Amino acid sequence: MTNLSVNINKVATIRNARGGNVPDVEKVAIDCEDFGADGITVHPRPDERHIKYADVFKLRPSLRKEFNIEGYPSEKFMQLVLLVKPSQVTLVPDAPDALTSSAGWNVADNFEFLSQITEQLKEKGIRTSIFVDTNIENIKLAAKVGADRVELYTEPYASAYVANREVAIAPYIEAATAAHKVGLGVNAGHDLNLENLQFFCQRMPYLDEVSIGHALISDALYLGLKETIKQYKNCLK
Repeated sequence: MTNLSVNINKVATIRNARGGNVPDVEKVAIDCEDFGADGITVHPRPDERHIKYADVFKLRPSLRKEFNIEGYPSEKFMQLVLLVKPSQVTLVPDAPDALTSSAGWNVADNFEFLSQITEQLKEKGIRTSIFVDTNIENIKLAAKVGADRVELYTEPYASAYVANREVAIAPYIEAATAAHKVGLGVNAGHDLNLENLQFFCQRMPYLDEVSIGHALISDALYLGLKETIKQYKNCLK
């Protein structure tokens, strides 16, 4: 069964809108685990507009399951993750002012940089995932820089799903198969939701994990967090 990692950035966004500690990000993360999530994802950005660096330090000893930290590997970010030592670090190519992740790495253009970063993470025993699109050569290069997994950027799938879901999923099946052949695990994330997730999971080979935040937290406003996580987990069976 594919694991579900819940991205709690949006919970921190709501908290930060008013200051204080409501909602309590740490409690929400623990509740997500209790309600069936297999892990927690956070993406601390340089401006700390949602998850703050202090949140990451606070969450680490509280979490019992997988902890995944996403981010661009700046010097400050690397200092954070090497101290915290999460289960997994997902490297994304976001600019500091990016609203959200909107593209994967061009691994060829960043080969030496990513090789150095993955080496640092491996020395600390941290699993490394590189955020990529479905380009096969890009995925092969991700293996060569020393990554353990790739996270496939799924916004193109989500955008094309309604018009033709078979066409939408085809490049992702090829990408996952190629990743598996070169020894990489496969994660996926971005714009996956209750409408398109079950089909994605049913058709995708070798899918280890999906990371979902915006849609899941939005659904929880209507369904409640416990029921929402249950429904997402059902999609992954």
